[in-house]
Amino acid sequence: MTDVGSYNYGYDHCMKPFRIRMAHSIITSYGLDKKMAVIRPPRATAQDMTRFHTDDYITYLQRVSPELAEQMPTYNERFLPPMDCPPFDGVYEFCSISAGGSIAGAQRINHGDSDIVINWAGGLHHAKKGEASGFCYVNDIVLAILELLRYHQRVVYLDIDVHHGDGVEEAFYTTDRVMSVSFHQFGNFFPGTGDIKDVGVERGKYYAVNVPLREGIDDETYAF
Repeated sequence: MTDVGSYNYGYDHCMKPFRIRMAHSIITSYGLDKKMAVIRPPRATAQDMTRFHTDDYITYLQRVSPELAEQMPTYNERFLPPMDCPPFDGVYEFCSISAGGSIAGAQRINHGDSDIVINWAGGLHHAKKGEASGFCYVNDIVLAILELLRYHQRVVYLDIDVHHGDGVEEAFYTTDRVMSVSFHQFGNFFPGTGDIKDVGVERGKYYAVNVPLREGIDDETYAF
């Protein structure tokens, strides 16, 4: 966690990986780490990442730097939306740590070593097959689900982030082996997807479940 918390999207960027390190520090300060098995998983390899992502996209993440992006602005914009997903120093290493944690967690479930796993550096649900989106470069969730599907016939994915889990939904939109369920703010709000009418297609029809909520919903309204 200390490693992944050392990366920097940019000082004026609202995504702050050091918050991962802060979360880890709070957990250890309260002694909660003594109540769980803490593992240091291997980093995800390019081969791991291309189980979902395209080869050319992962190759670009391996090569990109702020300097290269300035030299190749058109090529960079193909893969990295310039405002949300900057080509910061160490972006590929950051992604390999994040994705490696989620893959390792899924493997522990598959092998019966754990029944609950948590990756504080994971949950990057907006990343698409061939491009970054919404601060997310590599979709560790999709990679973890693909790992789970090696041992389990079906997986239910529940997303309670304020933003729609578009990257995960899109990855499994045509299959009945993964049901994606997303509760999110909807309307004039990023990423603008997740309508209640979006239910999947082909074999995946009715395996995408969206619960779009208006801004300002409170507990009483939600319960109603």
